[in-house]
Amino acid sequence: MNRSGRGKNRRNSAAPQGKGKASASRQPSQSNQSGHSNQSMPSTSSMKSGRPSTRQSGKETRQNGASASLSGVRSKGRARESAAPIEGLPVSKNEETIIDIIGMNHDGEGVGRANGYTLFVQGALPGETVRVRVMKTKKQYGYAKLLEIVKASPDRVSAPCPIYDQCGGCQIQHMSYAGQLAWKRQLVIDNLQRIGKLNVLVEDETQVSESEQSPFDERIEEQTNESNLMRLRLEGVMNEKDTEHAIRVLPTMGMDEPWRYRNKAQVPIGAAEGGLVGGFYAKGSHRIIDMDTCLIQHEHNDEVVAKVKELGSHLGISAYNEETGRGLLRHVVVKKAFRTGEMMLVLVTNGRDIPHVDEWIGSIREAIPQVASICQNVNKKQTNVIFGDETRVLWGRDVIYDYIGDVQFAISPRSFYQVNPVQTEVLYGKTVEYAGLSGKETVIDAYCGIGTISLFLAQHADQVYGVEIVPEAIEDARSNALLNEMRNVKFEVGASEDVIPRWKEQGIEADVIVVDPPRKGCDPRLLDTILEMKPERVVYVSCNPSTLARDLRVLEDGGYRTVEVTPVDMFPHTVHVESVAMLVRED
Repeated sequence: MNRSGRGKNRRNSAAPQGKGKASASRQPSQSNQSGHSNQSMPSTSSMKSGRPSTRQSGKETRQNGASASLSGVRSKGRARESAAPIEGLPVSKNEETIIDIIGMNHDGEGVGRANGYTLFVQGALPGETVRVRVMKTKKQYGYAKLLEIVKASPDRVSAPCPIYDQCGGCQIQHMSYAGQLAWKRQLVIDNLQRIGKLNVLVEDETQVSESEQSPFDERIEEQTNESNLMRLRLEGVMNEKDTEHAIRVLPTMGMDEPWRYRNKAQVPIGAAEGGLVGGFYAKGSHRIIDMDTCLIQHEHNDEVVAKVKELGSHLGISAYNEETGRGLLRHVVVKKAFRTGEMMLVLVTNGRDIPHVDEWIGSIREAIPQVASICQNVNKKQTNVIFGDETRVLWGRDVIYDYIGDVQFAISPRSFYQVNPVQTEVLYGKTVEYAGLSGKETVIDAYCGIGTISLFLAQHADQVYGVEIVPEAIEDARSNALLNEMRNVKFEVGASEDVIPRWKEQGIEADVIVVDPPRKGCDPRLLDTILEMKPERVVYVSCNPSTLARDLRVLEDGGYRTVEVTPVDMFPHTVHVESVAMLVRED
């Protein structure tokens, strides 16, 4: 999961303003979308078998020995075109062909084969037959543009967002929500098998991945779990010991209402003839496309952004220009507390002085009474980083308050707070469940961020210790502990792999260790520290299935057994997925 100050925390993957690939077609008859995206090559996952892909938000994946599944090849290959055509390929650039889509990679691209040659097709879904034009070829794979859907998947739907093809904030709105949840589950399974070389018990979905590297044979048909396991043993895929220790991957925990779930908007501001515009960057550029509504943002966030643009245009406020470094308004950041209803507006400006600031503030307060805080952040640097170092309150409080479960949090302009509070409670609830707390345990929360998971755990444990490398995050964690009058939790600044051994020297022994690392996964030294400390349980919260699989392999080799993994859909309609894994120490 995300946390303040870390690479993972800064990922707001579904943000509409984020630069991203153009998304898929909305109609099953025909579509014209770009042929590829700038991500690393993943595994293919069968649509009908079930599971995700990730924080992310085009996130980097550490590539070591375990994850060498062509991951780096693809991103490097895309940086430059081959000077000459590659000889001996079954397809050539600009050739049109009809292919069957057998899976979908972690970027949401359909995966098909033309005479055995792999093609990635943006907008195509597993189970579809499509006509494509080959746009780019590499030795082992290429990219094609979707021209026509000859046979549509039953999971294809019309994307409700009118700017879906342009934005790129959502990648899979053209897939039914049930299909998304199933695909995300299967992505987790594929990574556990392919990267972690772990045995996975397929219970709820018996059709397996199309990935050539999957340890399950694609000949296995639907049958009961008992007979399925017996057949696996007979075919030599899994032996008796393997099945006893197979990991159970539960169905993805989705949302009842997978729209309007985001509590934060970060919108870049630009200028047009009619005044200020704000929305998202056009694909492959920093040209801002104006947007009135985003279907995954809370409606009130849209309203505040629209009012700021309207009032700013009326008052003659200038927009920041990246090329010249001139102009005032850079970004509009809006935060919405779902439980309390409070809102915060942050104006990110290229200078301290705001013309007509009192009139602007008064009009915003009158139009949107839920706004409890209006702040200004000053960023004079020529950078694409949103926030600068100086933040001041223009009106109201310096924080707004919200709850996750029974825990209250103070949210400041720059503090991290999960963008999907509904699913955050689901994720943390599963984390507490896997920790198996009775009230007597000592728990260590590595990568604790602002203490969100730590405070959840502290309600059920005797003592919780949280460690985080970002000082500002620890300040927020301590403030939130005081806010909730929790005295059985202690926070310390530093790297987990340095602080935890020091705690051990002080006599602190953990019964449970919870890790919630950024997308790159756990630091190898932290994994070594966990193995040395030997807690009874480890709970791993992950936003990247590939690094989750890699790290679980290390822990399993060190004496732990992964019992169960639950995918959680924190970002519906995007390719990102969170997972919670429970590991127990084997004596």
